[in-house]
Amino acid sequence: MDISLEQVDMVVERTGVTFAEAKDALERTDGDVVDAIILIEKNRTSWSDDVADRSQQMIDKVKEILRKGNVTKITVKKDGEILMNIPVTAAALGSIISVPLALIGLGSAIVSKCTIEVLKEDGEVININNLMAKNTQNPMDNSDS
Repeated sequence: MDISLEQVDMVVERTGVTFAEAKDALERTDGDVVDAIILIEKNRTSWSDDVADRSQQMIDKVKEILRKGNVTKITVKKDGEILMNIPVTAAALGSIISVPLALIGLGSAIVSKCTIEVLKEDGEVININNLMAKNTQNPMDNSDS
């Protein structure tokens, strides 16, 4: 099916996606502009919902580990480089005072593929990302490292 520039323009105007994304959506919907717009909106919603869900799961996992005690700091890394090094007292205070800010921070860490680690007093490092991956692969296994 031929996709016209006018169709692509309409989808771009309504959704704000790139021309390539608009053309791809039109091709997937056989040139139907309305269906292409709906497809793009559904993809956006599911992506943002997924990030919000993963952020909440990550926060819950960090809180669970903090409740067990013996944690000294939380570290956020990207490509091996430390971006943030947060003492637990600051992390606990920050999450109590500003839960939405913590959600946004962890959401950003997920999107930018950062690694979140918790350092315990005994020197053990718990990689939250690995715990999340294990829980995603086998949701029936609730054991902790």
